[in-house]
Amino acid sequence: MSSEERKARRKKVLMLGPSGSGKSSMRAIIFSNYLPKDTQRLGPTKEVENNNIRFLGKLTLNLWDCGGQGIFMEKYLTTDRQLIFEHVQVLIYVFNVDSPDFTKDLRDYSIVLQALQEYSPNATIFALIHKMDLVQANVRDRLLQERTLSIHAASAGLKHEIFGTTIWDQTLYKAWAKVVFTLVPNLPVLQKHLEMFAEITDAEEIILFERTTFLLITSVSRTQHEGHRLNPNLDRFEKISSIVKTFKSTCIKLASNFLSLEMTAAHFSAFIDILTPNTYVLMVFPKDAGEKAVLLNNIAVGKKYFEKLEREVLAKRAVQVEAEEYSNLEGEDQGYIEAEEGGSNIEAAWINEKADGEEMQVDAELQT
Repeated sequence: MSSEERKARRKKVLMLGPSGSGKSSMRAIIFSNYLPKDTQRLGPTKEVENNNIRFLGKLTLNLWDCGGQGIFMEKYLTTDRQLIFEHVQVLIYVFNVDSPDFTKDLRDYSIVLQALQEYSPNATIFALIHKMDLVQANVRDRLLQERTLSIHAASAGLKHEIFGTTIWDQTLYKAWAKVVFTLVPNLPVLQKHLEMFAEITDAEEIILFERTTFLLITSVSRTQHEGHRLNPNLDRFEKISSIVKTFKSTCIKLASNFLSLEMTAAHFSAFIDILTPNTYVLMVFPKDAGEKAVLLNNIAVGKKYFEKLEREVLAKRAVQVEAEEYSNLEGEDQGYIEAEEGGSNIEAAWINEKADGEEMQVDAELQT
């Protein structure tokens, strides 16, 4: 088994749920630039669609989209049980909120969790109550609460998170952003450097998005500090993901590329721009933060630093994955890997975690 295959396996994301619950539609929107209306032409998934999706450059999401027809579910839980459930890092179980037999769906979910515990006991579990748009607005919250309580009970004490979702608004991006959050390596390091960058540039908020999917990776807000306004829109990041992703998809259809966006309002300025080869950044400044040219220059200076930081973080994670996978091999397999790689030491071992006490070296280039 090659090192690339081992890395991909460590990022295995398993999608299960009854047929017609919307698994393939959400996958197409998040990872294939589909618009919601375009998903109507998708047919049902037959057995398993296995896709290796590049994320943040060097990370691989090994996404298993499993057809939910009864004959396939039975196969997953019997003859293909180990193949399906081993090495899972994230399970996403999708429920149809309007299912005609939600009780059966809960039984299937419980059986799936038993198989997951057998082969991947440390997997993170997400339950998505999908197609919320099909429920009348006046009973939506009540039905979501009822379904949530039922799923809690069926989870048998296992740690899990539940989201109500639909492909037609930001709820889909909120759920998938949380999934991605569990997979991104060394987020505390990245978070600390974003906080320093916000402090130096006097940004009210910095929001980091993955470049291809435009899913939220992390954010920094200084609105709790004196002199900064508290933003009441708690789901604003997911709304931005949804709006920009839709706009990017429209640009692609017109053979154009989305690169950046600038907006100036009465009380703030906002800029969306490429930060690294794998990320976009949204920076929000108060009205008195400085001239536009100065703000854009500060973003440009920050790009150099974060490109270097991203390379180091991803390289460090690659080293950790190699070391962990190597330590899990049997002696004979270790000898094979050493012979295959010439017995060389793991590369990039010199990379140190520099979050604590490190100050950014771009201060001199930043303008105030």
